[in-house]
Amino acid sequence: MLNEKKIKVTLIGLGSMGKNHLRILSILKNVEVHYIYDINQETLDNISEQYGVRATTDINEAMTGADAVIICSPTSLHFEHFMEASKHVKSIFVEKPIAHDIEKALKIKEISEDQDIFVQTGFIERFNPAVIELKSIVAKDRVINLDLTRTNKLSSRITDVDVILDLMIHDIDIALYLNGPVSKVKAYGARENGLVAFASAFIIHENGSFSRVLASRMTDKKIRSIQATCENSFVNSDLLRKEIVVSMQSEINQKSGEAYVISSVEHQVELRPQEALLVELQSFIGSCLGEDIIVPDADAGVNALRICDEIQKEIL
Repeated sequence: MLNEKKIKVTLIGLGSMGKNHLRILSILKNVEVHYIYDINQETLDNISEQYGVRATTDINEAMTGADAVIICSPTSLHFEHFMEASKHVKSIFVEKPIAHDIEKALKIKEISEDQDIFVQTGFIERFNPAVIELKSIVAKDRVINLDLTRTNKLSSRITDVDVILDLMIHDIDIALYLNGPVSKVKAYGARENGLVAFASAFIIHENGSFSRVLASRMTDKKIRSIQATCENSFVNSDLLRKEIVVSMQSEINQKSGEAYVISSVEHQVELRPQEALLVELQSFIGSCLGEDIIVPDADAGVNALRICDEIQKEIL
């Protein structure tokens, strides 16, 4: 029997990501939008009228009576808003990064464990069908090296975090998700307007695999790609187009006195079309309802932020 219980969800923050969350929440059958909260009254009034939901600039009012809270406020406010939410609910979704620094992230983890609060970190790429399929592929063919590239010039409009916390953190989470814990990190980068705008990191994992991660706000072309060199294959993933191409060497032939002829097999993996944010929020609501769903939790948020911290220290 399908679970028909409604989860009362309060949404904190109505920037571009918050508006996207509200768009999805408004179509989920198990969700009742309890309140939307933002400090901008004009934004609240417009969005409240558009979606027919209650709005407030009083954060305590927004959270009172809610079952779950989704935090989409600026990164610098994540910890403050988590602390407020922890007084009211037992299920909290925090957009990435989970906090502005590792100390606050560790505090979030500690409080969530002490108070038995379910925390999901907003690593949306975990729900990208290309990443889901890549996880399945590398489970059968050991990764030697991952190359993860993420660029977006428009991201430079975000001024409260650098390119590491804004863009690179997604791929750091994927690298940890696919290759496991890290033993060593080396990085370099360049700054623009006082913030790191280009970063490249070389990561050695405890299992002996490598990850090379590049993120840039200086690059005009928008790129979201992962290339995996595995023991028996090379996997090229385009996260924007949601495409995966697998290349496998089949045989090497040489006739006497002639050059080598390498016959290879290349095939494109058919991926099921799905909106990552929809699946991400369905997973959060399912977890709120007690379903056993694997999601990026507080540990994932802390682990990725710890690597970000190491990279920032290397560059700065």
